[in-house]
Amino acid sequence: MTDTTLRCGTTEPLQAIDAGFFETLRLVRKSYSFPLEHAQELRARYGNAVMQKLAGRTVVHLFGADAHRLALVNAGQVFSNKQAWDLIIGRIFPNGLMLRDGDDHRYHRRLMQAGFKSAAMQSYLLSMEPQVQRAVADWPVVPGRPLLVFPMFKQMTLDLAATIFLGMDLGDEASRLNRAFETTVAASMPKIPLAIPGTLLWRGIRAREYMCRYFKGQLQAKRESPGSDMFSLLCNATDEGGKQYTDQEVIDHMNFLMMAAHDTTTSTLTSMTYALARYPQWQQTLYDEVQGLGVEHLRYEDLERMPQTEWLMKEALRLYPPLSTLPKYSLAPFEFEGVTVPAGAFVITYPIHTHYMPEYWTEPTRFDPERFSDERAEHKRHPYCWVPFSGGAHMCIGLHFAIMQIKLVMFEMLRRYTWSLPAGYEMPVQQSPISKPRDGLPVYFAART
Repeated sequence: MTDTTLRCGTTEPLQAIDAGFFETLRLVRKSYSFPLEHAQELRARYGNAVMQKLAGRTVVHLFGADAHRLALVNAGQVFSNKQAWDLIIGRIFPNGLMLRDGDDHRYHRRLMQAGFKSAAMQSYLLSMEPQVQRAVADWPVVPGRPLLVFPMFKQMTLDLAATIFLGMDLGDEASRLNRAFETTVAASMPKIPLAIPGTLLWRGIRAREYMCRYFKGQLQAKRESPGSDMFSLLCNATDEGGKQYTDQEVIDHMNFLMMAAHDTTTSTLTSMTYALARYPQWQQTLYDEVQGLGVEHLRYEDLERMPQTEWLMKEALRLYPPLSTLPKYSLAPFEFEGVTVPAGAFVITYPIHTHYMPEYWTEPTRFDPERFSDERAEHKRHPYCWVPFSGGAHMCIGLHFAIMQIKLVMFEMLRRYTWSLPAGYEMPVQQSPISKPRDGLPVYFAART
């Protein structure tokens, strides 16, 4: 393999590695199936900036927290989110908030932000609490029989998203919508990027069409009888000039919000459940924390009294970030660590790689929630060494909603159950497009006595 990548400290243009056809094919496959190992291999061989030519496209891999800062702060608007994400999920989730740039992104985010203010969040928690209680209590727990937790969380978070963001009970449509969302997310990174009958992308496009029809059928009622849910808010939001979202803009935002609101939270809850089963001492620690609250019903002011739950959540997100990579598209040439990257490049940074770098984390492969305590605060060694929620202008708009929902679910689970793993079990993780267990994660539950 010919290595023509320039090392840090030069001032010349970054040159592409010449890997040969079969080596390039191996790297592409590895980047999809094992992004952590792929990133570690590239960085070890070529340094923090690596450029490849893939099918006529320039792809640049940047590693480390400084790479995240460069791409996420985006000084001078050198990078486009839209042009990068359009290449990945644009046919499935066109014009979602993450697929917008500059003033257009700020305009749409500002209108949407009203749905995540403190008063709205407190209302959401009150709506979610009885729903979470019922869902957790109704799990079919049988001694000696494992439950697959990933699909259970997925159904729960979809139902919660329907309540909070749609303001409705999906009823008979719930299963079909869940399948449609599953199909669209899977189709966002198809191995065969062709929309011909039978392919994953073709099925994803058909699933999107179904979701668009579903949301379109609800628009008139939402505009005539607005509620406090996000769907109603988007249908009736106006800017300073009295302009409203178009029907298609509302539909596009709802498709993206529903996906983002339940898929990433499902991933996080699953990783946390696995960690708590694998490290039962932490299960006891968090149980003691929720019992120490002295409340039967979790309220908004109680959330800040669950720091250890938040440490564990952050450690699960460090080890298993829902999005393993963050893509951008370079609109102009830029410099990184002494090399110049050209315009027109597909630029990838790797949260999953940064989260395992010993430069920032003590024993990075070890499960250690206390690294997020105030005393140690390893995540503050660099402002961009922990980036599971992205950052900059595109920081996850639902960040605080997700944390609230996760703490509520954990509160109910810990008070009701203990849980464990099958003997010798290790979770097989699918890292792309969303981190999740390949086998659904079998877990044994037992009622607390």
